[in-house]
Amino acid sequence: MALITRAQASDRLTAWRRRSIDNSDGRLRASAVAVTVVHRDGVAGIWVLKRPDSMRNHAAQFALPGGRLDPGEMPVDAALRELHEELGIELGADAVLGVLDDYETRSGYLMTPVVCWVDDDPDITPNPDEVAHVFFVTFDDLRKAPRFLSIPESDRPVIQLPIANALVHAPTAAVIYQFAEVVLAGRDTRVHDLEQPVFAWR
Repeated sequence: MALITRAQASDRLTAWRRRSIDNSDGRLRASAVAVTVVHRDGVAGIWVLKRPDSMRNHAAQFALPGGRLDPGEMPVDAALRELHEELGIELGADAVLGVLDDYETRSGYLMTPVVCWVDDDPDITPNPDEVAHVFFVTFDDLRKAPRFLSIPESDRPVIQLPIANALVHAPTAAVIYQFAEVVLAGRDTRVHDLEQPVFAWR
């Protein structure tokens, strides 16, 4: 499969008309995640984390680097800050290519995905309080077909991605799936109707 270049990824995100969610009433906790492209031995991929079992919220779940916005903070700044806090990576605004659709989680978060691009494979220093394991998931793995399941608790389909030696669910799977569709495949794909499994509703 041909490698997607930074220029192609940037062009696709520039042309993308993102779907935002109005949170002016503050009903949702604003957060941001970083979908970070890195290159390892000529192979492109992204970092996907697994949270520690000891975390109070979302323990042992798969995630992208990210977290809640500080007061007055913008999503891009929050995503870059969380990359530094969780993986020890310092990126500037020049690494940011664009922003995907907002995703509202069942646990009350407004998640804004920020796409970053790094041309090498920087050394990382995972924060053990927030990161149990870091997976490098290649673009080829991201192109694998997702699974869509039905559950009695919702009319929306539950998405599963067969990556990171597991089945990764929404919200992380929804964000990664949209990245694969919009950035890697150049398709206009929305994910707000993709459901999370019941265990992630808390």
